[in-house]
Amino acid sequence: MLIWKRNYFLTLVDMLLIRTLKFVIIMKKWILLIVFLAGGLLVKGQETDTPKPVAPYSQSVMTNSGILFISGQIPINPKTKELVKGDIKAATKQVMENIGAILKKNSMDYSNIVKCTVFLTDIKDYSAVNEVYGSFFKGKYPAREAIQVVHLPLDAIIEISAIASK
Repeated sequence: MLIWKRNYFLTLVDMLLIRTLKFVIIMKKWILLIVFLAGGLLVKGQETDTPKPVAPYSQSVMTNSGILFISGQIPINPKTKELVKGDIKAATKQVMENIGAILKKNSMDYSNIVKCTVFLTDIKDYSAVNEVYGSFFKGKYPAREAIQVVHLPLDAIIEISAIASK
């Protein structure tokens, strides 16, 4: 009789454990699905609107106080994944569009930019860059500096980083 009760008790415990494990497995699947869907939507937007970073860094970082730091953007077309070369005006336009896509992802626009840094491989392109760069702002221009450098990643001819604030 004692053996029967013990076996019956173990069977009940086993059944409870099996049901608990089944519940955990089902919940785990739902949690993974939710995480996958949420993560998939975020990654999808990054892949189509802006080029992926070319090194191990964040494309942008938002602080708790609403300041957005945008890493230097080079003229990579996010759809073709090709670098715009040769034409400084086309390259500047692509960089500014990439910055605009990052701003949009963070519920901002060009009017939120407070500071930019422009890196050029040829300072003689300064006037042409200003012409295109200025067209993205409506009256209120951010603080900025332009610096000539010897080389940029992937042999780009321009790179622009920005800081924006809500």
